[in-house]
Amino acid sequence: EQIFLELRDLQKEIQGKVEEMDRVVFMKNASDLAAPLIKKYKTGVIKKYVENMLEEMANNLQIFMPQQQAQIPGMPVMAPEADQFQPYKINLLVDNSEQKGPPVIIESYPTYRNIFGSIEKIVDRSGVWRTDFSKIKAGSLLKAMGGYLVINLLDAVVEPGVWQALKRALKSEELEIQTYDPFYLFTTSGLKPEPINIDVKVVVISDAYLYHLLLNFDEDFKKIFKVRADFDTAMDKDENSIQQISSFIKMKTEQENLNPFDRTGVAALMEQAVRMSGRQEKISTSFPEITDYIREANFFAGKESKALVGEAHVEEAIEARKFRSSMVEDHIQEMIDRGTLMIDVSGDVVGQINGLAVYSMGDYMFGKPSRITCSTSMGRAGIINIEREADMSGNTHNKGVLILGGYLRKKFAQDKPLTISASIAFEQSYGGVDGDSASSTEIYALLSSLTEVPLKQYIAVTGSVNQNGEIQAIGGVNEKIEGFFDCCGKMGTVNNQGVMIPHSNVKDLMLRKDVVEAVKKGRFHVYPVKTIDEGIEILTGKKSGVKNAKGAYPKGSINYLVDQKLKELAEGLKSFGNNEKEEKKKKRTPAKKKKPQ
Repeated sequence: EQIFLELRDLQKEIQGKVEEMDRVVFMKNASDLAAPLIKKYKTGVIKKYVENMLEEMANNLQIFMPQQQAQIPGMPVMAPEADQFQPYKINLLVDNSEQKGPPVIIESYPTYRNIFGSIEKIVDRSGVWRTDFSKIKAGSLLKAMGGYLVINLLDAVVEPGVWQALKRALKSEELEIQTYDPFYLFTTSGLKPEPINIDVKVVVISDAYLYHLLLNFDEDFKKIFKVRADFDTAMDKDENSIQQISSFIKMKTEQENLNPFDRTGVAALMEQAVRMSGRQEKISTSFPEITDYIREANFFAGKESKALVGEAHVEEAIEARKFRSSMVEDHIQEMIDRGTLMIDVSGDVVGQINGLAVYSMGDYMFGKPSRITCSTSMGRAGIINIEREADMSGNTHNKGVLILGGYLRKKFAQDKPLTISASIAFEQSYGGVDGDSASSTEIYALLSSLTEVPLKQYIAVTGSVNQNGEIQAIGGVNEKIEGFFDCCGKMGTVNNQGVMIPHSNVKDLMLRKDVVEAVKKGRFHVYPVKTIDEGIEILTGKKSGVKNAKGAYPKGSINYLVDQKLKELAEGLKSFGNNEKEEKKKKRTPAKKKKPQ
């Protein structure tokens, strides 16, 4: 028995010596093989990792020796559960070695996993969830290391956990990859990787409303995102911008394998881009909408089996888009044609005029005429805005009517009180009125009512006004002109009709070809005016009149008739007041009794 015990101890000693010898030999050979790696990567972290890995391998040399798995009779041979060399493999999270410049990652789906990465888990044969370092996956924030990450701010804010984690990562300049699943009550992980130092610029894209909302209510926002850049919806129209838009058209056709555009097609699309900007000297930067026109024009060119997309195809695409969105416009025009909405496009009427309104349907705007009437009488009520009295007037429209009163006081009430009762209304308007673009139109109707001089119904008017009588610019001038032109065409032949616009809106004109052609032939007119006096002369055919040295207007002029009418109203109101006082005085004074003879 003693001999067996000594043999066992001797065997253990020999086994220990053999293992130590194997360990020394392994470390010598493995160290020689790892030396070039340590020399190439002189980072202390890598050197420490390689040394620890070799030490771990030396303590587990049995993994290099083939081991026969015991087979149970009647059972198939089972493959080993896992790779024994798995702990020594490398999990390369990000490889930007082939990048020629800083990486730019555009994350269109910024969930927590996609931004910050995750630790995946698998189920083994026994049904147990398992994970290891090889299941650590990088997110966009890590993939953009040394470069830029672009995300949509609204998406980042509404995604659970993303916004707070993003702020923490950017403030600490460290990224912790961890399991996160907001839709499970328990999310556990057996791994906690070391924080990774990050050097990345995050670009968030947002509208102005959300930006200012976070700027005011999130104190970390201004500390983290320090550079703000505004993108305009239009840019200057010059040779450079025209060249850029042309290059954009070419790029899109090549990217999506579309037919190329010829010169006429590019010019037509360029003209539409200028029209979209609303100003002749600008060009729109709404590239998604321009891209839609490119695709639709290519479709119509394909229907005709044309190799090139031309002007006709672009115009067809524009008309097709208008047709799809113009249902409300068509219904309004139908009511005008039937006489349900009363609009006159011929003749002359006192105190009545056609104003122009713009209807916005989100992605589509159109203009239609609206009848505006005014009635005046003796009184002290001033100018009554019927829309306001009915709670159907917006603040801007109310301001325009008040300015109208200021204009009258300045021009006609310097030598007499302004004693008038006038009511102004948008006839058949049931949905509310806002904006001051009809303030000049209302003045013309008021002047006509005072002077009893009729206004030309075949000239529609738009433009705001200030207290000095100067006509100011308005929006949607193209839509308003084209809306009245279409209305005249539907109600009969376009002949001598026209639209009066502010002179400052001339640079904004980008009219359709049929309107331009009608203007060239003299069938339709566009009258740019700078003052109320210019406009009233066009609408009445009479001189407006300018004060002479004595402060009087020429007889027979519009301003003379207005001034005289206001004097009559003031004197009439005064006379009426005096007569009323005398009657009251007579009623209060008792009749004297006659003395007896």
